Parts: sequence; structure tokens; C-alpha cells
Amino acid sequence: MDYFLQQLINGLTLGSIYGLIAIGYTMVYGIIGMINFAHGDVFMVSAFAALIAFLVLLAVGITAVPLALVLVLIFAMLISSLYGWTVERVAYRPLRGSFRLAPLISAIGMSIVLQNYIQIVQGARVKAIQPVFTGGITLHEGELFDVRISTIQILIIVTTIVLMTVFSLIVAKTSLGRAQRSCEQDQKMAALLGIDVDRTISLTFVMGAALAAVAGTMYLMYYGVIDFFIGFIAGVKAFTAAVLGGIGSLPGAMLGGLLIGLIEAFWAGYFSSEYKDVAVFAILAIVLIFLPTGLLGKPEVEKV
Repeated sequence: MDYFLQQLINGLTLGSIYGLIAIGYTMVYGIIGMINFAHGDVFMVSAFAALIAFLVLLAVGITAVPLALVLVLIFAMLISSLYGWTVERVAYRPLRGSFRLAPLISAIGMSIVLQNYIQIVQGARVKAIQPVFTGGITLHEGELFDVRISTIQILIIVTTIVLMTVFSLIVAKTSLGRAQRSCEQDQKMAALLGIDVDRTISLTFVMGAALAAVAGTMYLMYYGVIDFFIGFIAGVKAFTAAVLGGIGSLPGAMLGGLLIGLIEAFWAGYFSSEYKDVAVFAILAIVLIFLPTGLLGKPEVEKV
């Protein structure tokens, strides 16, 4: 039972990171109906931005952890938001009226560009950072080992809950959220009603990139190592989470991320870590057979 609880904590932590990235996928798809395959690499860029920010703060003598974390998050969110905005302007906006495959190819091209750009600028070697948070809470003292939740795990889970609540309120209660929901239903009609569709789409990319920045910073502090390829792996997992939960649904993206994190943690803990990805995609296939729109997805209504 102790081992089960520990893997549950580990799975929720990993799933929270996947969920934050998946929200960016589902927000973009909800408005323009296309997948931003460069989103995972924006997450990767934000992790490197957070690493650079931590090193700079350490060099100038800022060692207070709460202050350093806030400054790093702000810097990483600004950098990743800039990259998200650039992806929309370069890869999507010029091709918005083209056939649906063109923006997809363009986004894959942006993904390759970002991967190779970071590899050239930062090098191909793994980058490491010393633990920022130490310690934790012992939940249960067992015979073989103690069930513990570390400080960084608490931070990741709490941050995810707060951000999920804030972004859900933004979409549901603010004028930007109403504009996003209007563009999701009909962009032409939204434009006729005075909504700046281009601005709304750009802000959606920026919001998704900002969430990816938080995920990238948390990933860096949790694992302590990053490289130029983490964006591809995390991006595929987060995209799978968005599809599993129901592409276009914010709660579905978070639910899908948590489920994938739990599947990976329990499969690696009780079976073999080599086949945890196989288990994830097998369960995804089974779910989509019975629920083609995902767990919380809504059937797409054909406009006539």
C-alpha cells in the first residue's frame, strides 16, 4: 500500500506537468481547429530560459528561493510567450486560409527549427541544475520505506490547481474568454460582431505558451536535467493527454494529463518502465474506440 501511495504521488506530479502543456494544445485546437506541433518545443525553450535565469540570479547573488522562483517564472513566461506569438505569426497566420495540411506542415517545420536552434545555441549535452527545493513531508512511515511528498511535488500540484482554476475563470468570465469562445464557434461571425480574431488567436497562443513556461520551469526543478529533445517527448505525451481527455476541453486536457502521468508511474512501478509508453498509447486507443471524442470531448457539430 505504501508503494502504491508513493507511485500515486509521483503520477499526479508528472501528470500535472503534462496537463499544463496539454492545455496549450487544446486551446489552440479549440479556436482554429489545428494542432500546434511546435508547442512541445516552446515548452523546451522555456525550460532552457528558466535554467539561464536561475544561473544568472545565482551569479548576481539572489539566493532567496521564493524571490528567485518568481523572477524565473516571469522571465520564462515572457520568453515562451514571445516564441508562442512568433509561431502563430510565422507558421499559422499566413496559412490560415490555406488547405488544412499546410499549417500542420509549417508547425512541424517550426518544431524542427526550434530543436536545432537550441541544440546549436546551448549544445547537445544534457544541462543540469542543483536542487532548488529540498525536503518534504512524510505522509506515512512504512516498514520498507516512508511515503513522502517532496516540496517540489507539492509546489507542482498546487501550482497546477491554481493555474487551472485561473484559466478556466478567464475563459468563462472575461471578455477575452468570450471572444475565444466566439471564435471557436464561428470566426467569420465573430469578426462581423467586432471581435478582433487575429488578436484573439495570438493571445491564445501566448496563453498556451505561458502555461508551457510554467511546466518547463517545474520540469527543470523536478528532474534537474534538460536537453534539446525533451520538447518532442513531452509534446507527444501532452498531445496524447489532450486527445485522451477530449481535444478542445480544458478540464479534459488536465484530466488526460493526470491519467497519463498515473499510467506511466504505475506501469513503471509494477511492470516495466520500458513499456510504459506502449501502455499509454494502448489505453488511448481503447478509450477512443468507445469514446471517439475523448473522455470529456463534445461531438463536433457540422456547420451548414
